[in-house]
Amino acid sequence: MSEHDPPPPSAMYFIQDVLVSDEVLEARFACDIGACKGACCWEGDFGAPLDAEEVEILENIFSQVRPYLDPAGIQVLEKEGTAVHYPELGKMGTPLVEGGPCAYLAFDPDGTAHCGIEKAWSAGATTFRKPISCHLYPIRVLDHPGGAFEALNYDRWSICAGACARAEREGISLVDFAREALVRKYGEAFHEELRAARENHLKG
Repeated sequence: MSEHDPPPPSAMYFIQDVLVSDEVLEARFACDIGACKGACCWEGDFGAPLDAEEVEILENIFSQVRPYLDPAGIQVLEKEGTAVHYPELGKMGTPLVEGGPCAYLAFDPDGTAHCGIEKAWSAGATTFRKPISCHLYPIRVLDHPGGAFEALNYDRWSICAGACARAEREGISLVDFAREALVRKYGEAFHEELRAARENHLKG
């Protein structure tokens, strides 16, 4: 994860108690890991943001996830812990290997990065798929300073050019691409309202 140049001001919509940027409604996106090799998980300045309950979960499932991680990541996790505090973000996140890749990454021989947590989940070793911030990406969840609501924004990053190109070819909206993650966090009804808001927004 990294801090990028902020996008230009955009309209916002309330869906239930969540403020949603019109960029989330307008964007087309569909991951193309063959194009990016999973670069979003090794580029950037910070690890993946973690909710408080996720910090505890990662600590509890480390032994199950460990066999699916690279040795360098295991070494960092055993030394620094399964989560670390990032003062710049004001919250906990996944540790990094020498300021680079997420410690939970596992690399294929061709250099493609995969989430070791998700690999453990796919193998049935754990019921926790991966941090919700990773599952939602490129949607970012920002907390309102007063804690009254959350805001969803679309994080544009040049390394995701392949994902944008694929989505344009195949006609995949960001709202549909992120459906599973959005339902996981906010529920089915929220996603249905979000899709309706998208349709109305695009109609003008």
